[in-house]
Amino acid sequence: MRHVPSAVSSPRLLASAIGVAISATSVYAAEPAVTLDATSIDGKAEQASTDYKVEKAASQKYTAPLVDTPRSVTVIPQQVIKDTNALSLQDALRTVPGITFGAGEGGNPQGDRPFIRGFDAQGDTYLDGVRDTGAQTREIFAVESVEVAKGPNSAIGGRGAAGGTINLVSKRAHLGNSLDGAWTWGSDQTQRYTFDGNYQFSDTVAGRLNLMTHESNVAGRDKVNYDRWGIAPSLAFGLGTPTRVNLDYYHLESDDLPDSGIPYTVPTGGTGNRTSADPSKPYAGGDSDNFYGLTGRDFRKSRVDIATFAIEHDLSDSLTVKNTLRHGNSMQDYILTQPDDSKANVNNGSVWRRANTRVGNTSTTTNQTDLFGEFYLGGLKNSFSTGIELSREESKRSTYNVDTNTGGATTSTCNPGLIGANSGYNCTSLSNPNPDDPWNGAISRNYAGTDTKSNTRAIYVFDTLELSPQWLLNMGLRYDHFDTQYRGYNADGSTAVNSKGVVSKGSDTSEFVTGQLGLVWKPADNGSIYVSYATSATPPGASLGEGMEGNPLGNTTDRQGNLLSTDMEPEETTNYEIGTKWDLLDERLSLTAALFRTEKENARVQVGTTTYENVGETRVQGIELSASGKLTNKWQVFAGYTYLQARQIDGGALGKANDGNQLPNTPNNSASLWTTYAITPKLTIGGGAFYVDDVFGSVANTTMVDSYVRYDAMAAYKLTKNVDLQLNVQNLTDEVYYDKAFSTHFANQAAGRTALLTTSVHF
Repeated sequence: MRHVPSAVSSPRLLASAIGVAISATSVYAAEPAVTLDATSIDGKAEQASTDYKVEKAASQKYTAPLVDTPRSVTVIPQQVIKDTNALSLQDALRTVPGITFGAGEGGNPQGDRPFIRGFDAQGDTYLDGVRDTGAQTREIFAVESVEVAKGPNSAIGGRGAAGGTINLVSKRAHLGNSLDGAWTWGSDQTQRYTFDGNYQFSDTVAGRLNLMTHESNVAGRDKVNYDRWGIAPSLAFGLGTPTRVNLDYYHLESDDLPDSGIPYTVPTGGTGNRTSADPSKPYAGGDSDNFYGLTGRDFRKSRVDIATFAIEHDLSDSLTVKNTLRHGNSMQDYILTQPDDSKANVNNGSVWRRANTRVGNTSTTTNQTDLFGEFYLGGLKNSFSTGIELSREESKRSTYNVDTNTGGATTSTCNPGLIGANSGYNCTSLSNPNPDDPWNGAISRNYAGTDTKSNTRAIYVFDTLELSPQWLLNMGLRYDHFDTQYRGYNADGSTAVNSKGVVSKGSDTSEFVTGQLGLVWKPADNGSIYVSYATSATPPGASLGEGMEGNPLGNTTDRQGNLLSTDMEPEETTNYEIGTKWDLLDERLSLTAALFRTEKENARVQVGTTTYENVGETRVQGIELSASGKLTNKWQVFAGYTYLQARQIDGGALGKANDGNQLPNTPNNSASLWTTYAITPKLTIGGGAFYVDDVFGSVANTTMVDSYVRYDAMAAYKLTKNVDLQLNVQNLTDEVYYDKAFSTHFANQAAGRTALLTTSVHF
């Protein structure tokens, strides 16, 4: 029988609660209406900003405004999230070029898998500056803004961060009263309800509550559906005083029928291995709506709980200490059909419904203490931040037994004669699959799996030194001690041992120092020119089995069960960047440009039948341009362009055939443009275009998805000062395109044309 997490049947109850809360607006209407964009350090609410331009990152580790920060940082503000009607983190990140997404399956878990400048960043997401461990599909209902830092960022984020980091800034309690409610109805049975209410209980105490429920199918896809709900309460004490306390909680549950993707074509002629000269592309047998999963077997359930206790105290007007204690747990549980093409069966017009399964649970406890502020030394101003991080992470992973009950049929015998009942419905038609086939296999839990535990102890310091009004020196240094242990288990709880007698357990301890250094020249108060250097380190086991491990722990064996030797060194990434940033048009518009080169060395690659060594090398170099803010008081823009030349330089003895190939999930060119124009004080129109170049699924360049352009449009109208209407049409031309490429077997198709009508109330 299936293992089913606790009830995910409460979204409808939550929708009712949101409706009641929105209906109770009269309670708030009697109070002064104050809305939030950001809360100042003394807890006073600031007027909600509708600007696309952001002055400073929320994290205190960035010790200068963005215009004086010597690295590429893009902040997606709340107004862009609202105008584009982003409903998930992936939707929001679509507005940032240089980010693409990879697919998950069984070994690499389902969930957000962003690639930043060619590097997998699945484990490099942070919530309010603290690492958010565990594979998840992240929501946006309780997020104020999203900060994307590009280039190696271990000095700020810790381990990993080879391509950059993503920091989600939470909606937190603030002084003043405000209420925002919204309901969205749209095509493909979309229904979404959100509530965001803040109430000031006293001069120094406030509470905030965010609620969300969401149900939808997916345009252009048969059977796929998403069902989720979330709640995020926040309490704040001591607002406006020298000592402030925040208590925050976040809960999200989902129950989906996930998309199984589209299988890749077979090589020309239908036999043999794929080659980079003839890469395979996804093909659905003539109907892009085709779904190859099984409604009676497939499911994906997830649950996330995060509790945060933060206390902040002003030691003086220029010095603050803050301690953040967080405990989080993320779970995902799924059986997902992978449309398997491994035996060239797609050429016969048939698809093997291979079951990928996972039951994963990751818990994290982190305590982070920060001291930040300003001081003068030798007459020179220092804006600094320093801190200590202690964390404990544990990931437990197991699977399901899926008895296909095929009477001997396997992928090697998946042919037209076995389609349907003859294969127990495990073989289906490429051109006409039936997701409702009466699959007659059996499912049971398989408790054999792997437990991974890690401990992090780190200390860091950042400083922006003002050498003169025209010259700034930005410095950062971090020391990490990271130890990881893993153990494999049999179903009876005993430690797993393979046929060669190799015990499935191991450990590693890594110590590494990472840093950043940037020199900024300000030829004018509103502009800067900079050069910078930054490093990152990815130790063995950095993903805890919750992502694609390019540098896994030792005790690895080859297919024959022989123990592989490894020197277990962290992979190292270095970035060189030169750029310029300008705030123009009375500082309404921010323009940036950067040239960069990122080199990854000491990458772990297989150099012999039983040997791994840290000798691999990749290189990504390119250019990035961005614009955000107001061209006029009525015209806003949020745009960017990235060119990436991403190549494998050295793949080791067994991987040299791929040297010179383009890195997977990394387009040469990508661009995004989102713009709005206020025709009248009540009516605003807008639109966007998003371009992504061809993307390869693997470093062998044997699988790929074609380039695409997606167009979006929106119109918003203020009915009254308290009620707004907004219509968004996403993928206006109903383009069939693929936004996630897996290395083998399949790619994920994006949603077709989707229309969303949102009614919002504000008090």
